[in-house]
Amino acid sequence: MSGGISRGRFLAGAGGVGLAAAAGGLLTAAPAVASSPGAGGPAGGLRYRGVCYEVVSGETPTTGWSAARMREDLCVIDDRLHATTVSVFGDGVERLGATATEAAERGLHVWLQPRLADRPQREILDHLAETGRHAERLRRQGAAVHLSVGCEFVLFVPGIVPGDSAVERIENISKGNFDPVLTQRRLKRFIGRAAAVGRSVFGGGLTYGAADGDEVDWGLFDIVSVNYYGYHRSRAAYLRDLAPYRRWGKPVAITEFGSCTFRGAPEQGGMGWDVVDYTKYPPEIKGGLVRSERTQAAYITDVLDVFESMDLYSATLYNFVSPDAPHKAEPRHDLDMASYSIVKTIQDGTSGRWHWEPKEAFHAVADHYGRAARRP
Repeated sequence: MSGGISRGRFLAGAGGVGLAAAAGGLLTAAPAVASSPGAGGPAGGLRYRGVCYEVVSGETPTTGWSAARMREDLCVIDDRLHATTVSVFGDGVERLGATATEAAERGLHVWLQPRLADRPQREILDHLAETGRHAERLRRQGAAVHLSVGCEFVLFVPGIVPGDSAVERIENISKGNFDPVLTQRRLKRFIGRAAAVGRSVFGGGLTYGAADGDEVDWGLFDIVSVNYYGYHRSRAAYLRDLAPYRRWGKPVAITEFGSCTFRGAPEQGGMGWDVVDYTKYPPEIKGGLVRSERTQAAYITDVLDVFESMDLYSATLYNFVSPDAPHKAEPRHDLDMASYSIVKTIQDGTSGRWHWEPKEAFHAVADHYGRAARRP
């Protein structure tokens, strides 16, 4: 099916809008109550530790999904990053299926999440059903797999907020051109439809990738999942922020977390990407930002320690690689600064070909995951 949108393409289109709601928090979270028992590993800490891996057509033929590159990347995710799970997300049932199958065959736990955007709701649900059937085949073959019915529907699904595209919907939200009560009603209805489709084709653990602060009826799902980009100066503040998600007495998964690659990026949270001026060609980094791989690595390891201390079910870092945000020596054009990936894309001359190199965050995460894997 056509109509997919990469996270990079979405962020590029939204860059001129500058909407904080694009990072989540459009709706109000449920009040905090006493936390339920954790669902982490038997020795405490997270049960699954991993990374997100995007499968889309890409901005150019060379930056799109490639089966050969995918196999190489999953080998690295398994052997060098020491991940135990991978979140396979994007559009195109064949791409999603091939990537999830390869990950499962390597023994990785899999989160499979279709993200078909800016298409009619029926088409999005059909795409979910096809993806869910593949997840069910993997599950019946013995793979450890969960199905997520989608991600942040307010932004990506037409008919919830006015606008024919994600960018138009963001603009309408930023200008207040929407009815919050009606939006919540429509969101609840579509989440319910998606959950029903997921249940009809998949017999394993079901979830939904909510933005931090979204109001979701988690009674429809087996796992409470949140895309979390919060920034606090103390561990106690993180614990207070995340406590409401435990009120359902279900496993809690952090389905996205991370930081961009410049000083001050963690404070920007899910809006760290909004530092690129896409009206210029080539696009330019705004504001004289300073690249800092150390800042990215430090934030990631800090929040991982918080997740471990809460004995959460899973945490998947966003993102492994961002081919459409290459690293450049010239700071103005170093789009990797606005990237959440833990490897940097290096273009090989003018051919359009590229390779990646690990950032400090890659090594920090590999060390954290490796130590966790060696624990009894």
